[in-house]
Amino acid sequence: MLQKYEKYFVLCLKSRIFACVEVPPQGCNALTDMESLKEKTAKGLFWGAVNSGSMQLLNVVIGIFLARLLTPDDYGVVGMLAIFSAIAGNLQDSGFSTALVNIKHIQSRDYNAVFWFSILMSAGLYTLLFLCAPLIAAFFHEPVLIPLSRFIFAGFVLSALGIAPSAYMFRNLMNKQKALLSFLALLISGTTGIILALNGLRYWSLAWQQVLYIAIVSLGKYAFIPWRPSFRIDFSPIRDMFGFSNKILITTIANTVSQNFLTFIFGRLFNARAVGVFNQAYKWNTMAAQLVSGTVAQVAQPVFASLNDERDRQRRAFRKMLRFTAFLAFPAMFGLALVSREFIVAAISEKWLESVPLLQILCIGGAFLPFHTLYQNLLIGRGRSDIYMGCTVSQIVLQILIILGTYQWGITAMVTAFSTLLVVWLLVWQYFARQAIGLSFRMMLADLLPYFGVTIAVMAATYFATLPLQNIYLLLAVRILLAAVLYLLAMKVLGSKMLEECIGYLKKK
Repeated sequence: MLQKYEKYFVLCLKSRIFACVEVPPQGCNALTDMESLKEKTAKGLFWGAVNSGSMQLLNVVIGIFLARLLTPDDYGVVGMLAIFSAIAGNLQDSGFSTALVNIKHIQSRDYNAVFWFSILMSAGLYTLLFLCAPLIAAFFHEPVLIPLSRFIFAGFVLSALGIAPSAYMFRNLMNKQKALLSFLALLISGTTGIILALNGLRYWSLAWQQVLYIAIVSLGKYAFIPWRPSFRIDFSPIRDMFGFSNKILITTIANTVSQNFLTFIFGRLFNARAVGVFNQAYKWNTMAAQLVSGTVAQVAQPVFASLNDERDRQRRAFRKMLRFTAFLAFPAMFGLALVSREFIVAAISEKWLESVPLLQILCIGGAFLPFHTLYQNLLIGRGRSDIYMGCTVSQIVLQILIILGTYQWGITAMVTAFSTLLVVWLLVWQYFARQAIGLSFRMMLADLLPYFGVTIAVMAATYFATLPLQNIYLLLAVRILLAAVLYLLAMKVLGSKMLEECIGYLKKK
């Protein structure tokens, strides 16, 4: 069934979504290469959508079960360790997996060098963190973090095995295989976590879910790719890639700090329950944003890199992806904000009500996160890791300063400042996009504002129309259905080309 849908999706994308990619007049080879790019891009987007959609749906189901079985304290204890695992993961990769995608003529020794570098780096980092476990526990005033951290940190040692294979799959747009593998890994690890939670293992169930997922994904990639590591170790490709990868590394670490800084600060200033409440809100916001950004990000960098020598076509391709992202991101995120209270209560019970206002605020910033991802992939695809690094690090430094300046007013003030900066910083990314591909501010507004305006109007109308409803389950269902119908009707009346393309795709099915 999926193969049938894939065929229609590819035909639709080739004729519509990538109509902006003109065929060059250089001859048969150029025609063949362009058709190959269109085919790979279309299939990549289709399986990226399948991957993001199925993963987020399964994540919702697993998240609901675990949130009902566990307490905010359980989530808080595990959340305190997230920043350490994430930064260690950044260091073991060191930006080389991204650098591999930008190499024009890649060889097996390039993958092999990254593989062995990742293995050695992860072994050293795990040893260091293993010894630092008592210090981490003392910092957060949680003795249970000593054994828990040593177990969770083992996950990034396993993930090192999958870094080079992941770059291979990303470079070759093997999103179908990634979708199948990720779904299987999440199904097995999530089921395991639920079983352990039912048996009273509390935060250990979350830890086992994380480590098992990483193990299955890392080892499973070798079943889909022909490349295998060898013991002929040559680190010269590492030296060649370092000029590009070190900027990616710095930027990735900065992003990791940004994503986990609030949890880190909360863990120091507040109790485990406060961390757990924030983590629950942050988790649902991230899942919704990833549903959009994950679909586009899986193909954006390779596509932009392949069009790097043709600025006009690259700009048209970027604007097409920008509109596609806006068409999905605004209704998804503002819609989640609209139904956040009903969703939290219906899905994971009233014990998580404290997370509702935080989720609503995070959704505002989350609506703009997919655009950040798209702009970042554009700059990386053009080989401008220096701009990507400078812009991201500046954003993170400003975020930290704003958060530290607002913590005295409580968690809500800190989250509000965090989300506000995400919205404003899109203008900075836009400035660099203009320098890179000639995308003017006016073009960006023309692509985003129609979807933004319609979404705000639809959500406001839905909110006031459903105010008389009292039953929480009925209110949730009616708001989702009414908002979806009004949004599609508004797009139809206004003659949205993006909607026409989607309808054309559905008719072909």
